[in-house]
Amino acid sequence: MSVQLSFYVHIPYCVKRCGYCDFNTYTPSQLLEGATLETVSGDYIDAMLREVEIARISAPGSVPTIFFGGGTPSLLPAHDLGRVITAIKSGWEVDGDCEITLEANPDSVDATKLAQFREAGFNRVSFGMQSAVPHVLATLDRTHNPENVARAVEAARAAGFSSVSVDLIYGTPGESLADWRTSVESALSLGVDHISAYALIVEAGTKLANQIKRGELSMPDDDVMADMYLLVDQLANDAGLSWYELSNWSKPGHESRHNVAYWKNANWWGLGPGAHSHRDGVRWWNIKHPTAYKSALFAGTTVIAESETLTASQLADEAIMLQIRMREGIALSKLSADQISRIEAYSQTGHLDKERWLKGTLQLTPSGRLIADRIVRELVV
Repeated sequence: MSVQLSFYVHIPYCVKRCGYCDFNTYTPSQLLEGATLETVSGDYIDAMLREVEIARISAPGSVPTIFFGGGTPSLLPAHDLGRVITAIKSGWEVDGDCEITLEANPDSVDATKLAQFREAGFNRVSFGMQSAVPHVLATLDRTHNPENVARAVEAARAAGFSSVSVDLIYGTPGESLADWRTSVESALSLGVDHISAYALIVEAGTKLANQIKRGELSMPDDDVMADMYLLVDQLANDAGLSWYELSNWSKPGHESRHNVAYWKNANWWGLGPGAHSHRDGVRWWNIKHPTAYKSALFAGTTVIAESETLTASQLADEAIMLQIRMREGIALSKLSADQISRIEAYSQTGHLDKERWLKGTLQLTPSGRLIADRIVRELVV
């Protein structure tokens, strides 16, 4: 039986660094003073193809999903990203219905470029919408015009993408519940197949964190954040998109199979600087800086920064933390009697689906999803 291996492909370049972002991304000038995108990325794919070859030798099997994230992958030419797809298809048995996703900034694509990405092999696109409200986008330091999202979605449909998704962020300083409703309704009006909605996490050291620390901005309170989550859940369901993971809703058959692989702790290889990988209980992550990453590959030295082998206990705890996020939930048969006794009360308080509980499954209700972390702590003590 062929072992399945998904691929995450990290493209670390952005035109501008958003104020809330702590991802491993860089503007050209951060990498080299006065540099252009072409200058810093010119040999990036060449280096990455060397890591693809390392993966081919050490991790044979079949590939069900490929996901290009970043950064802003859509900044690079379609033919360059297509070289990575071609290399993966040459080195592995790639499923006929392989899901190949491109993350894109709506401002970085047009009809021609989306058609080129489709021709290069992409069949799913995820647009970083974040919000439809200008003042919210300004606080997030997002560069795109809200109107460009609709144009991008329409162009993706015309290009033949079989699945179109948008990402939203809620809980931005200054964002009201009415603002959030505007963004969700705007996203749903586009007729997309999938929506991701993530609560804003303010990471230390970011521009946004410093603004909050100085008192220039203040976060919405927890009750408003909870109302925002319940609102997107309600509106998405009313529009025919069902939740299948804590922060994700889709039309039937349009779940992100790549992200489901993460939540099921399947095997994946992360290509690129700072990318994380997991294979059969072993996790590793690459050198973080793009220049160091490229130099190591061209010199024939390892790009792995560190690795760890997960214990049986760690794997069990991670299975709970990941599976509880999903609509399928956790089979009670997988839990100990002590674990069940610690959380049984939640089936009486409306946080766990009572009917599913009686049938032997732990499944979070909408209110239960709001306290998922608390329930997890009960299970993994």
